[in-house]
Amino acid sequence: MRTATISRKTSETSVDVTLNLDGTGAFAVSTGIGFFDHMLEQLSRHSLIDMEVKTVGDLHIDQHHTVEDTGLAIGEAVARALGDKKGIRRYADALSPMDETLARVAIDISGRPFLVWKTAFSQKRLGEMDTEMFEHWFHSFAQTAGVTLHVETLYGSNNHHIAEAAFKGLARALREAVEIDPRKADAIPSTKGVL
Repeated sequence: MRTATISRKTSETSVDVTLNLDGTGAFAVSTGIGFFDHMLEQLSRHSLIDMEVKTVGDLHIDQHHTVEDTGLAIGEAVARALGDKKGIRRYADALSPMDETLARVAIDISGRPFLVWKTAFSQKRLGEMDTEMFEHWFHSFAQTAGVTLHVETLYGSNNHHIAEAAFKGLARALREAVEIDPRKADAIPSTKGVL
């Protein structure tokens, strides 16, 4: 089983993440930020990665530490569950439509963390979540997961749909990229022989 458990404790947050890359999309998520929980639930459900996330953060200050540290912990758990990455498909992309919005997400599980973010919001908050934190979450996730990640909203106007299309697009791309390719199940998908 490709599973991992991460416990990240700082003076600002306490984050516990358990995930199974070969799951069914079962989730139990609690971060103290309702809209953020909703996005992480979408990530789990549509990637088929079972995910338990429990974050307690200093929300009396703002959402920054909670969102950042949750992204770091989930990314670290994905990297740990992937192990040596033998047999994975590595590359994937997804177009994610949500009503009037269309997002494109591409991922390379490369060991080289990088984020290209071409998504903007016309309002400062969704529910109680600051929209500027979405880019920060994707950046934090990419850093510790060790992935190159491109997220772009091709078009859209509803801010809820824009955020959800990005998370669902990541979910669908991640689902494919972490899958074992039966044609190369015993090989690292790199000419270098290591990722």
